[in-house]
Order: sequence, then C-alpha cells, then structure tokens
Amino acid sequence: MFLCMNVFLAESSAKRSGNGAEGPPHTASEMAGWGQQGEMTEYKKILIKRDLEMGVVMTVFRQKAERLTVQVIMETRQVAWTRTADRTDGVLDLFEIREVRPGRNSKDFERFKDGKDKHDESSCFTIFYGSQFVLNTLSVGADSVDEAQKWLTGLELLRQETLQAPTPVLIESWLRKQMYSVNQTKTSSISMKELKALLALLNYKAPSSRTLKDKFQEVGAKKDRLDFEQFHKLYNLIMFEQNEILDEFKKESSAFILGNTDKPDASAVLLHDFQRFLIYQQKEPWASDLNQVRELMTTFIDDTMRKTNDPQFTVSEFLSFLFSKENSVWDEKYSEISHLDMNNPLSHYWISSSHNTYLTGDQLRSESSTEAYVRCLRLGCRCVELDCWEGPGEPIIYHGWTRTTKIKFEDVVKAINDHAFVTSEFPVILSIEEHCPLEQQRQMARIFRDVLGDKLLTEPVEQLAEQLPSPTQLKGKVILKHKKLSVEGGGTSKDFRKGQKQGDLEIWDPVDQRWNRHYCVISDGKLYYAEETEEDEEDEDPRKYQDLHTSEPWFHGRMKEGRQMGERLILDYCTENGGRDGTFLVRQSDTYVTDFTLSFWRSGRVQHCRIRSGSEGACTYFFLTPNLHFPSVFSLIQHYRDNPLRCQDFELRLTEAVPQPSPHLQEGWFYSNLSRGQAEDYLLRIPRDGAFLIRQREGEPDAFAITFRGDGKVKHCRIQKEGNMYLLGTTTEFESLVELVNYFKKKPLYRKIKLRYPVSPKLVDQFITEKGCASLYDEKTYVEPNEIEPSLPESTVRAMYSYQAKKTDELSFSKGALIHNVSKSGDGWWKGDLGRRLQQYFPSNYVEEVSNNSRPDTREQDMEDNPLGELCKGVVDISKCNVQHLRSGKNGKSNVLTLQDVDQDSLQFDLSASSLEELFEWYQVAWDITQREMSKQYNREQEIRQQEEVEKKAEVAMEMSDMVVYCQPRSKDKDRFESYSYKEIRSFVENKMPGKSRGNDFLQYNRKALSRIYPKGQRVESSNYDPYPLWAGGCHMVALNIQTAGTLSLGGVP
Repeated sequence: MFLCMNVFLAESSAKRSGNGAEGPPHTASEMAGWGQQGEMTEYKKILIKRDLEMGVVMTVFRQKAERLTVQVIMETRQVAWTRTADRTDGVLDLFEIREVRPGRNSKDFERFKDGKDKHDESSCFTIFYGSQFVLNTLSVGADSVDEAQKWLTGLELLRQETLQAPTPVLIESWLRKQMYSVNQTKTSSISMKELKALLALLNYKAPSSRTLKDKFQEVGAKKDRLDFEQFHKLYNLIMFEQNEILDEFKKESSAFILGNTDKPDASAVLLHDFQRFLIYQQKEPWASDLNQVRELMTTFIDDTMRKTNDPQFTVSEFLSFLFSKENSVWDEKYSEISHLDMNNPLSHYWISSSHNTYLTGDQLRSESSTEAYVRCLRLGCRCVELDCWEGPGEPIIYHGWTRTTKIKFEDVVKAINDHAFVTSEFPVILSIEEHCPLEQQRQMARIFRDVLGDKLLTEPVEQLAEQLPSPTQLKGKVILKHKKLSVEGGGTSKDFRKGQKQGDLEIWDPVDQRWNRHYCVISDGKLYYAEETEEDEEDEDPRKYQDLHTSEPWFHGRMKEGRQMGERLILDYCTENGGRDGTFLVRQSDTYVTDFTLSFWRSGRVQHCRIRSGSEGACTYFFLTPNLHFPSVFSLIQHYRDNPLRCQDFELRLTEAVPQPSPHLQEGWFYSNLSRGQAEDYLLRIPRDGAFLIRQREGEPDAFAITFRGDGKVKHCRIQKEGNMYLLGTTTEFESLVELVNYFKKKPLYRKIKLRYPVSPKLVDQFITEKGCASLYDEKTYVEPNEIEPSLPESTVRAMYSYQAKKTDELSFSKGALIHNVSKSGDGWWKGDLGRRLQQYFPSNYVEEVSNNSRPDTREQDMEDNPLGELCKGVVDISKCNVQHLRSGKNGKSNVLTLQDVDQDSLQFDLSASSLEELFEWYQVAWDITQREMSKQYNREQEIRQQEEVEKKAEVAMEMSDMVVYCQPRSKDKDRFESYSYKEIRSFVENKMPGKSRGNDFLQYNRKALSRIYPKGQRVESSNYDPYPLWAGGCHMVALNIQTAGTLSLGGVP
C-alpha cells in the first residue's frame, strides 16, 4: 500500500484493519463465474446459495484424497466437510476466507501427482482461510467443471455478504456457532454445565454459581437449559452488565432522557430521539433523512413485530448499536485511496514494505514459501524482498547460511506476477538481495522478462525527468531494486545520414543470368534497390523481337525426324480437320543452323520452303524471296497469313497453324508428377517473385495448377482444360500452356507480378547445392523486403545444426535448411520433407520450429525506415561485406564492384555502373561503410571486455543491471547527503540510521529520493521495531516482518 506523507491513503485499509479481507477474489477471470456477479439476478444468487447449503459430495485433498460432503451452514456462516450426517470432520468461517483460488494450486494437490487422481485443473479449487499469516487450506476437487464454477461463485458471494453483514447478523451467527461447538447434535439448546465450559473458553468467569442461576431465571430458562433466544438474551445481559455509559443518557445535556435502565426492556429509545442523538451528539449529517434512521434501527431490532414505521429501541438494542461497527469512530470516506492524491513523485509516499518476505516464521529454521509472497501482496505490501542464492542449475530463494527451506526463484516470480495487482494497482518494488553468480543472474533476468513481460519497468517513464514518476504513472508496473553497473565511455553513435549515395546501377541476377538496371540508394550502411528499370520502347534492342516466333503454336523448334515428322504432323492434322490449303508449321532447318523451314499443305500434299536468314550490320533479317526482307520469323509468317505467297506455279496464303502435340511436356517448368507440398518447397527455394512452375493435378488429367511466388508468398491458381483450350479463371483462354506462360511473361498474373523464373529441376538442384545462390538468401546478406515474413507450409522447422544421415531413411541437411510437413513423435525422431526426399527421419533436437506467428509483424516499420518504401525490391547489408573493385571485369562488364559476404566468400553481389568514375563513387561510399563497421566491431569488442571486467568486479550481470531504472542502491557515503540522484535508494539497518545532526539533511533527501529501513540481524525470532519514528523521519520503505506483524520489540530503536 502507498501512504501519503500527509494523509493516510492505504487502499482497502478499512478492509484490512476491520475484517481482514485482502482485496478482490482470485478468479478465473480472476475467479471463475465471479466476473459476472454484477449481472447476476437475485433469483440466481438464491439458487446458488441453496445448492451450497444442500451440499455436494466432492474429493477433499488432505493427507489422503477422501470423498466427503462439503456444504455451507448458513446459520453459523461456515463451510463444513462431513463424512456422515452426524459427524463433522472440519469447518471454516466464511469470515476468515482470504482467497478462493481456482486450479490445482496448493501443496495438498502436489501429494497426488501419481496419476491416480482424475480431477483436472478446471474442476479443482483451493480455499485459503485463517486469521494468522500462514493460512490454512481446503483443497477440493469437484465432479464437474460446472460444479466447481458454482462453488467458486457461491463462496465469493457468501464471503462478500458476510463481510458486509450488519452487526446483529454477525452476533447471531457467532452465538449459534458457540452453541453448536459444545453440542455436536446442533440442537437449539444449551445446559448449565455446557454453558460454564463455554464461558471459561471465552474468558468470562461468573462471580458465583448463584449469579449464573439468577441470570438463567432472568431470561426465563426452565430446567437449567436455554434455548437459542434465551441464550441470546443471556449474552446481552453479560455483555452490558456494566452499563455506566447509560448514565450519560440521564443527564439534561443528552439528546434524549432514558427512563428506567435496570432491566433490558424497561425503557425505550424512540425514533425521533434516536435521530436527535445521531445528529447532535454523533454529528452524523446523513441522519437528517428519517428514512435512513428508520432503516438503521430496524437492522438492530430483533422482534419482527416491532419493525414498523415508528420503531423503538430497547435498552439492550441501543447498547448493541453503540458498540457495533456501524457506530465506528472511523470515517469510511478515508477507507479508499483518493486517486487525485497519487500524482506526486514516488518519494512523497510511504510504501508498505516486507522484510525477508519468503519466510513464514523465524529467521533461522522456518519454512520459505511462495504463499508468503501471495499473502503479503494481498495484504497490500508494495515492496517485497527476494534473497537470491545460487541453486542447482537455477537460482533459489532462502535466508542464506541458515536452516530455512529453499524455494525456486522462478516460482516466486510467477507468484508475484499472479498476485501483484489483485489488491492494489499501484507499483510493486522487488528488493533483490543478490548472491548469485553471473550466469544465474542472467537466468534471473530472463525469468523476469519472460514471466513479468510488459509489467516489468525497464525504461524511464520520462527520459528528461528530474524527479521520480508518480504512483499513477507507475500503475501496474514492477520495479527492480538491484545493483546497477556503471560503465564509462565506449559506444559509437549511429550515423543517421539518409541517402549517402543514390542513382542507377546494373545488378547481376544469378537466377536470370543477366544484368538488370535498378535504381539504388545507400543509406544507414545498407544498399537498397528497386525493381529493374523498364526500357523505353524506342530504346529497345530490335533483336529482342527475333525470338517472338518461339512462343507461337505453329513453331515446332528442332524436330527429331525433321522433314518426315513435319509432313506427318500436317497430314494428320489435315485428315482430322478437312485439309485446308495453307495449313502450316515452321521448324528449324536440319541443314542450316540459322535458317528455318516453312511446311504447308497445298492440293492434297505437303510442300516445303526454306526461310533464309541474312545480316546487314548488326541486324539479322529473314526472307523467302530475295526482294522482301523481314526483321523476324514471326513478322514473316504474319505477312504471309495476311498476304499470299507468290511463286512461279501458285499463290497461297497461310491459314491454319498446326500446333505442337502437348508442347508443355518439353518445358522445364512443367511437372507431370509433383504434389502441392513439393511445389511449395521448390518455390520456397527460389527467393524471387515471379518464380513459377505448372503441375498436373493429382488424379485429374484435364486439370493443372500454376504455382508461383508473389509478395514473398507461394500461391496457386487452377488451370482447367476444356476441349482444346486451357482456361485460367473463368474468362482467360489459351490454346496451350506454353501460350499461357508466354502471355503472363508479358502481362501481370497477380498484382504486378509477371512470370519470370521457370523453376526447373536443374534450377532447384542448383539452389540446393550452390551456396552462391541458395545460401545467399539463407544467410540474409541479401534480403528481399517481402522475405521478412515468408509464407511457410504448416509444420515447418529450421535446422540449427548440420546433420549427416546414418541410415537410408534419414535426412541429411545443413544448418539453416527448412524442413516442411513435419510429423512429430515422442521418441526424439521426427519425419519431414526436404527437397525430393519426403517423410524421412531426422533428430528433433537439431531443429527449431518456424512459425509466421512467432514474430511480430515488422513489415510496416521496415517499409517506413526504408528509403525506397514499397518500391524496394531488395537490401544488401554492406556492413557485413567486403568491398572489391574487379578491374578485370566479370560477366561481360569491364568494371565491376563486388560485395562479398564476410563469413562466406562464395556469397557475392555484383554491381556495375555506366562509367568507371561513377562506379568509383559507389565503391568509395561502400568502402567507408565497411571501415566504420570494422571500427564499430573493435569498439564492441572493447566494450564486451570492459563489460566482463566490470561485471566480475561488481559481481553484477549486465542483463540484470539493464533492467534497473529507479531503485539503484547506493552504499558508498550513504549517510552523506550533499549530492544524490533521484534514481538512487539508500538502505539502513534499524539501529544505524543517520544521526540527529543529519536529521534535516536526511529529511530533505527523502523528499527527492527513496530510503529503506530493515530489521537488525539479532531479530532472529522475526520480531519488529517501532516504525513510527522512522516514518516521521520521512523513510519510505520501513520493512517489517509481516509474518509476525503483532510481535513488537522496541529494543534498538533510535
């Protein structure tokens, strides 16, 4: 809890000081079912309470698991568990319930982990109850989840009702509990003998037996037995036996005058008299409303017949009110924290603090428990202590060099995470006493980050602040108090210059085997480049049109049987389709390498003409007759389809084209027997948008699918053959798959993606075996922006290490390889697909799982930081490369700039510019980047060595140090206050506080920075010192042994 230096602002303080509650329930959204209580109707509440009162047989986990009846006794407000109807094994008071925790979350359940118990997590719950620091537990397993939910909801409902119940109701349930405690048969009467035994237990001793007998007669008892009504009257007689207070109401200054008060019912307090008393003597402003006064009076009137519009108190009823919680001197408006007062710096508040929080008793032999942290946090503590020591493989917590038991550090952090903000939303400070070696400190840092997540404060709330943040700013945050390293010097500032160099470069494409022109920018040590630049039509090389004929259905390429095959194809086509003159095909010449042959049907037979080629300068032309030349075979055929071919004996116009028989079968991109999964695997190996293949769909002879990469993901599109046509989608028809591919090489198939890279078996093998291709992308020297979040088949793993198969049914793979369609088994060997090897075994400990959901979506931020934005096609990290100027040239270019991966020489990225001078400028910028990187690397190595030295000297791991922001302990000159930082904290043992001469300086220090006081070592019994003088001195965290909060020893207090 946080207490303002000026006003008591403890959250839920009234609950803690009055009825012992510890904040809201721990439910299954904090407690199953209770989250909906606000919407629960009164009828539903009645049904739930009735079911709990009826009871149900459940499994109770104690020394052994037993089937017992668990029920709520409404008369006494208790939960009871019974073996038989006439024997109660145990009870607990609803008033003493501190928490109802769902799940198997107690030591009682840990005894039954042998698998014999069939109750799952969702059908179990534990009731934590008691009035001592160490709580008792009742661990229960219901027969169904619904039954468990009902009890979780019902118990919290009854607990809240009990806490809010008026005093007469609580007294009645307490009296019934006392009566039943001496009479297990629960008969509504008690004998004289039983009463004497009960009064002795309640520290009441009658002056004489005669006195008790007189009181029996006074309440109307017969035969020395009292029924419950008489027992209640006897309680009032004893409680208000010495009623000198009533003399105050016989004075003239009183708001009203009481008459005869010798007997309980001899006089009465009227409605208006009671109102005047509340207004003028008790100063209750709300009492001006007569209806509220009437409602309060009826609460204390035991007789239903007297609960009228004009009620009257008997003397005993009036006395009951005077000594009730409803007449408390405490003003309830101060029971809740005013959030308007929580906006000052943290140093303006007292902070409820615990010393050696893990202990449940003394400092030498007691048990350490995670439940001690739960108890303290739920009691409102906002600073708990963790004494961390080296354990077997992981950190542990206990009181070092003593016989106290040990608990796991990770279990403590999990308990803190679950319960830190149940009672209060204000920050929790973890005071860490560090005794762990560096490696286990790194474990501690990892556990803190993994378990606490965003709750852990690792950065200042305000970077330029000159004071501590307020509790409001720190809501829901966990602050670490731990040593912090001080490392001076080191580090280099990041070069934020944008666009150090930009312009056009030619980049060698290892897949396409050609130079492509790209717009490039060097920025922040990286080379970014856009898509290749499209050439203007007027600047295009006319030679590119010479190959247009290769995509036409009438071109058959080089035929195995040449002339005979051509004649046979035309003859078969004409026989089937009617033999129209002009039906034709074109093939490469068998005799002349650069020439072609035109074969056509005329007058019932096949004839042949040679298409000759010639050259004029750098241009090649084609012709049938010497006087008419064409730039390409395609334009020649198109001309003679529109115009007749004139020979000496005939004139003929080319008409129908004889198509190739399934031309796609000759193409490297076509697969007749390839599964969808294999196709995806092939495409994932070719890291380029526009890579594609076409495959026959399994079991469907007239159905195909084109698999391609677009936006960095593998996509599929169905192709259906209808008659002689191939249909893509619903409207686009093609005469062949070759025509389809050629069309989408020129036109976008998907968004701006054209078909560019045919994925042939040869190309796949190349990417599997050649590091110059595949590894270039695996190692991320070259990274395409759309490769940041690749699309992977489900159940994909990545190799962390290389593995060589020992058997024929095992996979061999190198580090970084992706294995798809993984099926897992528990024996340490999984099966998966790698290339053409399908469902073969590999060791599971050699791989890590890859998931698109395991990483945050960083694409938007990457594009925002990218100088080319969405236009960027790829990125090369120059800082991880060596820069070489190849004066001898490469791949047909005379001057080439090569970026070579530092770790793998075979990974190269080749660039060329329009002139040697331009290339040198790019070289100079790239070389400067590599030199700066070398300097940074040297500085980093120096920093690492310096860090290691500082860590060893201070015995503090950097990972822990980095998480400390505000509570930085200071031990040197801690009792001198000339200079200090608001981020520091100074700790003092209770008897070594700054002396009186420094009292004012210490008080001024406490206005800005934090201080903590802890008990002296001699308090082995976990006693406490008087905290008030220390609070008065402005100390924020006065750590007390909460487990023995009532044990106060003033020895040693200054």
